[in-house]
Amino acid sequence: MAHKLFRKKTVEQIQRDTQHIGSGGLAKVLGVKDLVSLGIAAIVGAGIFSTIGLASYNGGPAVSLLFVFTAIACVFTALSYAQFASTVPVSGSAYTYAYVAFGEIFAWVIGWALILEYAVSNMVVAISWSEYFVSMLKGFGVNLPTWLTTSSEAAYEAYQKLQLNGPEALNTVEKIAANAYTYAPKLGHIPLIVNLPAGLITVLVTWLVYIGIKESRTASNIMVVLKISVVLLVIIGGAFYVKPENWTPFAPNGMKGILSGVASVFFAFIGFDSISTTAEECKNPQRDLPRSMIYCLLICTILYVLITLVLTGMVNYKELNVNDPLAFVFQSTGLNFMAGIISVSSVIAITSALLVFQLGQPRIWMTMSRDGLLWKKFSTIHPTYKTPAFATIIAGIVVTVPALFFKMDFFIDLTSVGTFFAFILVCGGVLYLDHKGISKQSKFRVPYINGKYLIGIGLLLALSGLYLYGDAILNEWRHLSPTEIIEHKSLTIVFWITWLVLAVLGYQHRFSILPVAGILVNLYLMTELGASNWIIFIGWLLIGLAIYFLYGYKHSRLNRGNKL
Repeated sequence: MAHKLFRKKTVEQIQRDTQHIGSGGLAKVLGVKDLVSLGIAAIVGAGIFSTIGLASYNGGPAVSLLFVFTAIACVFTALSYAQFASTVPVSGSAYTYAYVAFGEIFAWVIGWALILEYAVSNMVVAISWSEYFVSMLKGFGVNLPTWLTTSSEAAYEAYQKLQLNGPEALNTVEKIAANAYTYAPKLGHIPLIVNLPAGLITVLVTWLVYIGIKESRTASNIMVVLKISVVLLVIIGGAFYVKPENWTPFAPNGMKGILSGVASVFFAFIGFDSISTTAEECKNPQRDLPRSMIYCLLICTILYVLITLVLTGMVNYKELNVNDPLAFVFQSTGLNFMAGIISVSSVIAITSALLVFQLGQPRIWMTMSRDGLLWKKFSTIHPTYKTPAFATIIAGIVVTVPALFFKMDFFIDLTSVGTFFAFILVCGGVLYLDHKGISKQSKFRVPYINGKYLIGIGLLLALSGLYLYGDAILNEWRHLSPTEIIEHKSLTIVFWITWLVLAVLGYQHRFSILPVAGILVNLYLMTELGASNWIIFIGWLLIGLAIYFLYGYKHSRLNRGNKL
């Protein structure tokens, strides 16, 4: 049984399987420009309109350097994705790559983790879109009833808090939610409260993804042009209002303040991986996917650095701890018309991000179904639209229903766990491809830098730096009990052990330093996530493993001799 759990698919098998999809294959219509547009649509989403403010507040003007450092860290992962995309040009993304490198059980775990990442992140994006949309309508004098723009979960919790502690205990958002619960129409004794905009935008985007990749591409291209135009307008227009004295001090809170925003800044770049889910709809995936991933990161890094410098130059960094920093800085300078334009563009930006991730989710399900690990219906291709029809509809339902009724703020970091997990396996997969000589088939390869000695030297330097300059960190460890160390620092211990193991294996097998750097960067960022997110993620994986052993293990095409 253990042998079957780790059975692998060859690149030739995977490419051959793509020829046996119901109703023919997917429509190959995407070129480099389209892929870059989709990547920018995913990357330049809600992050540049919200989290960039908090990062600037914590790090000051020096946070612009954090975007550069984070982009370099992302490059390690992006290069690994690019090599896999050129080697295995199919739609499964990290799921398919794990099938080639590590075997079926790892592929299933990654595929199951990606379902969580894409679905939960899109719920959050849809709810975020609703907030921006409602705010934009208010700017035009249109006020929707609060019971149509609030989740029933948030309304109920706010109402209970109001009953227990009184109105003075509620913040502004909670007062609005409690008001929605109080004045909502009722079905019997049940208040009818839904986040209607979040549900409607998900249905609309799902419909667009369902009817075709061409239509999705066109919509994405239009929205990307609009929002990049607005970002450039902010950069160029804001440059005339920059006060150089606001850039002093450049790093007011030191390195700790800069690095405090590393998680949010890192996820401002996430999106390049979603491009790989469209591999079977690319005209020339082995050439175009690697190029588009690198182009996306380069373009977005330049935009992020420039816009951060403009924001911190227009107002003092201490004023940027707001949810809408771009609109705020122009309001503070009296340019209300610019703030209005930004408000509209933020809705467009988030719509395009929702579109790209809603495009990627069903294509991963389609690939898993094609391999026999999910119900065959998920791999059905619409005869007219040439899209994974059933998978797209189910993905729409999975996102729409929770977005209508639940608040998803608790689960934001949960999507991060699945993302980092996938990134680590993709970087590790490149080391496997190199070790087995499969990389020779790749039309794009991660530049090779011999890490035989560098990985170990890096470990020694990191430990030396921690010993010499990490007094605060070491003191924290000294005051933790063994139970607290296990509960809160387990991943940190795993990080250092992994680095040690990679140093030994790197010496033995001459590992390339870039994929190793990708593994370590992503693993370090994983240590910053809360324990509660890991508990939920482990629970999710256990559910997934139960489904695999009850259905996927038996119906796997490899288990049935690769028969359809």
